[in-house]
Amino acid sequence: MMIAIGCDHGGFELKNRIEKHLEERGIEYKDFGTFDEKSCDYPDIAKAVCESIVSGDTDRGILVCGTGIGMSMAANKIKGIRAAHLTDVYSAKMTKVHNNANVICLGGRVTGEELAYMIVDSWLDAEFAGGRHQARIDKISALEK
Repeated sequence: MMIAIGCDHGGFELKNRIEKHLEERGIEYKDFGTFDEKSCDYPDIAKAVCESIVSGDTDRGILVCGTGIGMSMAANKIKGIRAAHLTDVYSAKMTKVHNNANVICLGGRVTGEELAYMIVDSWLDAEFAGGRHQARIDKISALEK
């Protein structure tokens, strides 16, 4: 599995910590920046990460901004992306199990490091249930047309 990861200046510190956590788990990732704390525009990073997923270059994505909200809004504008802004572990699991989310969005200014790790792990370790949930995913995809 190859994870695309990106952040704006508000998520820079948490993104770097999540990358170390992924390394500890032996999970490969591709970093789409930003690479410092200079102000930047989160839609640009969200677009790069999401296009990587849609193209098949990466499998899933993690986006981090100050709250996670802006990244989520931007990511969900990309056809083929199902991004979830997450603040708890149960939702992280269920967004994969029921919604087959291919991107999660976290808030670097509002989500603690340990909670972020638990959210990431819960999402990565969960599997899509398929079945009736696939029909709902198909309806979401139809909204993009």
